[in-house]
This record gives sequence, C-alpha cells and structure tokens, in this order.
Amino acid sequence: MALPPQDERTLPAVVLQDVDQRPLEQALTDLQSLVDQHGHVIVVCSQAVSAGVERRLHTIRSLLETDRIALFRPPLPPLGLAVLVRQLRQLASCDLSPGVLASAGRLLTHYIHSGALLGSVARLDRVPVGLKSHAKSWMPGSQFGVVAHPEPQLVRITPGAALAGPEFGTWLLVAKGQLPSDWVTGTLAPSWSVLGLRETPLPAESPGWWGTGRLTEFCAYLPDLSVLYQLVTSVRQSRCHWCGIDVIGDRCVFCSATPPVHDARPDGRPGVRGGTRMLTG
Repeated sequence: MALPPQDERTLPAVVLQDVDQRPLEQALTDLQSLVDQHGHVIVVCSQAVSAGVERRLHTIRSLLETDRIALFRPPLPPLGLAVLVRQLRQLASCDLSPGVLASAGRLLTHYIHSGALLGSVARLDRVPVGLKSHAKSWMPGSQFGVVAHPEPQLVRITPGAALAGPEFGTWLLVAKGQLPSDWVTGTLAPSWSVLGLRETPLPAESPGWWGTGRLTEFCAYLPDLSVLYQLVTSVRQSRCHWCGIDVIGDRCVFCSATPPVHDARPDGRPGVRGGTRMLTG
C-alpha cells in the first residue's frame, strides 16, 4: 500500500505487484530497470506477505549480483509499514546517501506505534493473547484494543480501558475496516494526545495480519520532515568496510556485512578478526 504524499516533497513509491507470481525474467527486468534509473533501490516488504515473496526478492538480488538493492522486512503491521515507507519517501528528497536513507528505516521503526481495534482475537497470532481474552472474543459485541509495535499490548474495550501510547507528539492515521472507529477517534486519540488525525483506506493485507476483517487499524507517527531528518542525521554514521557505503547501525543494509571484530594482538596492538557478510539466494 502506497500512502498519498505527506507534503509536496514526498517522492512517489513503486509498488512491486505479484513478485512471486510473475515470470522470474520479468521481475528481474523490473528491478534492474529501477537500479539503472535510480542507482539504489530500497525494497520494504511486509511480514504479512507469503514467504514466497521474500524468497523471490532474495533470488532476484542474488541473480543481479548487486549490492545496490536493500531488502527490509520490519515487524510492523500493514498500516505502520505504509507509514514507514512514506517517511522514507519524505527523506529521499533530502541530502542523505542511499545507505543512510536505507538504514533510517530501522531507526524510524522505533518511533511508530501501530495497533488496531479488533472485534475478535481468536485468530490473532502477532500479539500474545491470554485464554481469558480468547474466551471473551467469542462473546457477542466484544472489542479489543491492541498495540503490536513497539511493545505488545491488549485490552478488552470497557469503560476506562486504555493503551499506553507514545511519549512524544504524533499524528494518528486511522484505516477503517468492518468495525466502527468511534473508540479509536473518540477515546484513544485524546488519551495519546495526538496533534492531528487523518483517515486512509484499510490496507489489503490488514485482515490477514490481524486475523479478522472486523477491525479498524491505527498508527501514530511523526509527520514532519524536519523532525525525521534531525533524528536520522543525529545518529553517528560509519562506512561499511565491505562495500564502502555510508550507513547508520551495525549492519550494512545493502551488502549485509557486519563490522569487523577487533582483538588485541600479543604485542598489545589491535588486530582485526574479520567481519561477516551474509549472502542470500
């Protein structure tokens, strides 16, 4: 799901449709064209898609023999993932190198609060569900407030029910499914002290991710490009010892190399034991 632009600087997204179902040669050609056109490509993949999609993406990356495709599959529900992708599209208009931009995905994930109002948790396997909640989910009219990220939370909707939210100013994006969103907009939003609220269609993967179509999904996020840019640029950057690209974090998002481990030599001088590089196929 590609959300509409947050502002006039937000770059468009390319949606890779049916990657695991189309002929491999066609998918290879599409990815190669994107690399040729843009230099580097960041592929953000939902954990709600089938394992075949991830295998196909790794196969394409290996066959192209390139370190210019970053594959990122964060543990976010579909709406939260769409928000993260839009934030990366916002940052793509700034003076960030490809490695830093791709690494920013891991950083910004920590600032996204994703959850849903569910009519049943009987088939929910993304968040721990107790036996009592399972039993109550069969009661007519039961509703549950759930936060899947950054920390799992689950409450049955009763007077006074609350979910812990972000401790910084956010906007709330709401995607209505087959369940009224009154509790989300009338109770959750004020308790989280959101600065604003917007609505969007429900992602197609959401019913499968949450285990029910009776839901309203929500996501609290940082909307301002200046805040996102400050967050990313405030983190120390380093150069990947394998491919030479600038990154933030402890693993290169393009070649998957980790920093070399430094050991002390017998003479007291530091020695390099060697980093690792993960090749996928």
